[in-house]
Amino acid sequence: LINQFASTKRMCMALGVESLDELTANLESLLEMDPPASWWERLKALPEFARLARIFPSLVEEAPAQEIAKTGNDASIAGIPAIKAWPGDAGAFVSLGCVFTKDPATGKRNCGMYRLQVFDDRTLGFHSHLHHAGAAHARETPEGERLPVAVAIGTDPAVTFAAVAPLPPGMDEMLLAGYLRGSGVAMAKCRTVPLEVPASSEIVLEGWVDPREKRIEGPYGDHTGFYSLPDEYPVLHLTAVTHRRDPIYATTIVGPPPMEDC
Repeated sequence: LINQFASTKRMCMALGVESLDELTANLESLLEMDPPASWWERLKALPEFARLARIFPSLVEEAPAQEIAKTGNDASIAGIPAIKAWPGDAGAFVSLGCVFTKDPATGKRNCGMYRLQVFDDRTLGFHSHLHHAGAAHARETPEGERLPVAVAIGTDPAVTFAAVAPLPPGMDEMLLAGYLRGSGVAMAKCRTVPLEVPASSEIVLEGWVDPREKRIEGPYGDHTGFYSLPDEYPVLHLTAVTHRRDPIYATTIVGPPPMEDC
C-alpha cells in the first residue's frame, strides 16, 4: 500500500475530519484548556474531560498483529516487499514503520518514524538522528545492555501521524493518536521484547539494538531532494516478526515536495 497520504483529501479521510483546519482547531482547543479553578467550572468541563479520559491507550490480549508469529531463528523479513526507491539508495528500506522504544531510566514510551535499511533477512539499520528520542534511548542504555525495539508497519493513520508529530519530550504519541481517533489505541505486548505495539498493526518487527555495534547505513534519497550520505548507525537484530494472516505492507517513497512524505 503506497500513496495513502498523497493528498489533502486522503489525509482528511484518514483522520476523520472534513478539513485539516478542523484538526488544527481541535488540537488548539486541547492545548488551550486550563485546569478548572472551581467545582462549578469542573462540572461544566466534565463532558470535555470525559472525552479526554477515553483517549488513553489500553492493553489487550488478542491482537490481529500477532495472528502469525515467527520467533527465534524463524524471525525473518524475507517476503516483506521493502523497496529500493531511488537508483542511488544503498538497498531496500522500511520507510513507513512506527518505531517504539522506551527510556531506559523512566520507562516512558516513545514512537518515532525512522528509516530501516534492510541489510539481510534478520538485520536492519537503525537510523535515528542525534536529536531523536530513539537515539537518546540508545545512548542512555547502560553498558552491557541492549535497547529493545519494536517496529509497527501498517498502522492506523492516526498512529502514523502521531509518530511524525513534533511533540514535547516525554509525551506519549499514543495519547495524540487516541485524541485524533476519538478513542484510545489498543496496544498488545510484544512476544520477545518488553514493549507494546498497536494491536491492529499489519506487521510488527521485534528486536534489540546494541548501541555500541555500528554499521555503515545509506546513502538514501531523502526529502531534501539529495541523497543523505552513508554514516555509521546501530544495527537492529530481529527476534520476532508477527503479522496478520494476510498482511498489507505499507510504505512510501521519500523525496522532495510534493512527494507523499511532505
